Amino acid sequence: MIFLRGIGLVISFILIWQLSIYFFKFPPYIVPSPYLVFMSLIQNSLLISQQAVPTLIETFLGLFLGALLGLSTALMMIFFRPIKLWFLPLLLISQALPTFAIAPLFIIWFGYGMASKIAITIIMLFFPVASAFYDGLRRTPRDYLDLAKTMQATHWQLLKRIQIPYALPSLATGLRVAATIAPIGAVIGEWVGSSSGLGFLLLNANARMQIDLMFAVLIVITMFTLFLYYSIDWLLKTLITW
Repeated sequence: MIFLRGIGLVISFILIWQLSIYFFKFPPYIVPSPYLVFMSLIQNSLLISQQAVPTLIETFLGLFLGALLGLSTALMMIFFRPIKLWFLPLLLISQALPTFAIAPLFIIWFGYGMASKIAITIIMLFFPVASAFYDGLRRTPRDYLDLAKTMQATHWQLLKRIQIPYALPSLATGLRVAATIAPIGAVIGEWVGSSSGLGFLLLNANARMQIDLMFAVLIVITMFTLFLYYSIDWLLKTLITW
């Protein structure tokens, strides 16, 4: 049923796209037709697949390391309460600074390779993971903790047996958000400074007015983001059943 709904949504989108071009008379260099975009996707499939490899690597590594950093940060803030006074402002500052403003600094610090793109991705997504997991840990019902304390449970046992299991659904929410942000972080890094990747290919296509190729790359990025989100969603639903 979900698959059929998705197919119907894609067909509806293509029809609206084509009808908009027909009624508003958009020229191909402004909005190319679905047919032109599809042909560009076929003709440039090798180029797109080659440029997609570094973007995929940056996305997966950034997602893994960012999620790990966010999880560790939340645990440190809940386990060592004084650390919260230092880490929470840093979390807020990391989100207050526009990504495009600090991205050139990461290029200078980490170079034009993958390291700078991975760092940008980590900065963008570790906040939703850390804040969601920390909120879940903090919202553990007080009755559960008090009951465990009457049984002489240590702080570590409270965290391991009660707080972490209770906070896992919140962590799952943060990971789902991170899955949609990770490709954006990688592409932004490639826009600012790179010699490969889908973001680099987008810039080149824009400079050469290859609008059909730009649309084809955007479709590939969108499909990859959807695949990443639903894969993580399926994995989380399988592992976290409560």
